[in-house]
Amino acid sequence: MKFKRKIGMILILFCLLFSHISLAVEPPVASSAAILVESSTGKILFEKNSHEKMYPASTTKVMTAILVLENCDLEEMATVSRNAVFSIPSGYVNCNLRENEQICVKDLMYALMVKSANDAAVVLAEHISGSVESFADKMNEKAKELGCQNTHFVNPNGIHHENHYSTAYDLYLMAHYAMKNETFRNYVSTTSYTLPATNQYPAQDRICLTTNDMIRPNSRYYQENVIGIKTGYTTEAKNCLISAARKNNVELIGVVLHAGTNAEGLSERYIDTKALFDYGFHDFGFRDIVKANDVVKNIEIENGNKDTRSLNLLAKDDLSAYLNTEIDLNSLTPDITLNENLEAPIEAGSVLGKMTYRIDDVEYSTNLVAETEVIAKINVNLFVLFGAILLLILGVGILLRQQKKTQRNKKKHRK
Repeated sequence: MKFKRKIGMILILFCLLFSHISLAVEPPVASSAAILVESSTGKILFEKNSHEKMYPASTTKVMTAILVLENCDLEEMATVSRNAVFSIPSGYVNCNLRENEQICVKDLMYALMVKSANDAAVVLAEHISGSVESFADKMNEKAKELGCQNTHFVNPNGIHHENHYSTAYDLYLMAHYAMKNETFRNYVSTTSYTLPATNQYPAQDRICLTTNDMIRPNSRYYQENVIGIKTGYTTEAKNCLISAARKNNVELIGVVLHAGTNAEGLSERYIDTKALFDYGFHDFGFRDIVKANDVVKNIEIENGNKDTRSLNLLAKDDLSAYLNTEIDLNSLTPDITLNENLEAPIEAGSVLGKMTYRIDDVEYSTNLVAETEVIAKINVNLFVLFGAILLLILGVGILLRQQKKTQRNKKKHRK
């Protein structure tokens, strides 16, 4: 009985101890691949199969939009070809464009990014490059320029093709780049747009409604802080979503690929994305690792004089990072590297080394600078040399005075 009581007491103490510790738990993500990144720093907060090649469906249109914005004047007029109208397979979204229709690039961009119209993508591709094939080459060149290593595009809209693929990480790179453009941000946050009448379509009934339920206020998946970006779906790709959310001046970008529906019939791409954003905003925050001018280390400069040889090394810059709030910053130890052969004289503010923190496989570094000057101590041998020089000067002075005195005596004797 005594043994059992002791075991019981141990268990109670154990529970009391750990009841005050909240361990960060990564969000449950049902999608086959996902990534969550803090936009300003590129800090990856969560990833799951983020470099695995997958079909991107209409998230492809982020790259199409990038190339349009970089190669077109939005007020240019484009002509709808027969290919743009009749090459879209049945079941894929279109905005009912007509052959030989003249339509503004700006309007085609709304059709592309709000409604996800596949015919609009073809019109834009042909307008820029003359053909879908040439435009795909341009897409692949831009992807490599952005650092995408596992992406290959065949078309501008994401219509399924076995050689048309990307990854969650590569799609993040594209979205991160695109979101630097304010015009792009406007397109992907728009919930409704009506195409104007044209030469081939006199009515104004082609209404483009957003496919992104996270930015549509009357949707069950609506999230106030979500500001875009692009949905995607094909049978092979399943449900895909690139999203951005902003809260308290922090912007996160999330990507989920190959998502289905859960047991309640709810869309996993929205459930997973909400879970990712909740995790990124709640469990992380910008934190100061070290502040500029903080004393990092004290060293002794061997040839410094006794009043200045003790030298504080200061952090040159602020080091901050978007980190998990449960990380104990006081427990972090930097890797300090000092310059070789440090010796006086040293000026205040001189760079004498470098400090680096490694947190979650990411390095944060700043230089180390001298807080004060270090004056070199005078060597004993120098005293001897100075003494000898002083004696020589005195001796020469005495000889000169003696010589002058002798000359004066000789003159008096002659007189």
